[in-house]
Amino acid sequence: MNWKQWLTFGLYKRLWSIIGGRQWTFIIRDTWHKFEGLWIIGLVAVGALLGHWLWELIFWFLLVFALGYIAGHLFWGKDYIPNQGLQPPFYNAEEEYKK
Repeated sequence: MNWKQWLTFGLYKRLWSIIGGRQWTFIIRDTWHKFEGLWIIGLVAVGALLGHWLWELIFWFLLVFALGYIAGHLFWGKDYIPNQGLQPPFYNAEEEYKK
C-alpha cells in the first residue's frame, strides 16, 4: 500500500493500519478468547469501582438507558398499523391500512 492510497482511508482505518495492522475489534476479540479470565476480573473490577464511586450517576444513566431501550422497542420496531391487535381473528389489518 502506498501513501496516496493510505490518504483515502477514513480516520479509523488509518489508525488501525498503523497500530495493530488490523481492526481493533478483531484484536480485542482474540485477546478475549486467549485471556478470558483476566477480562472478566478486569470488567468486574471496573464495574465495582464505578459502582462504588459513581453509584448515583450510574444509576440514573442505567435508568435512562433502560427507558430509552424499552421506548425504542415499543415505538420504532416496525411500521405502525392503526388498531393493530384490536380486530377479530383473521382480520388483515395491514390490508386495511394500505387502502
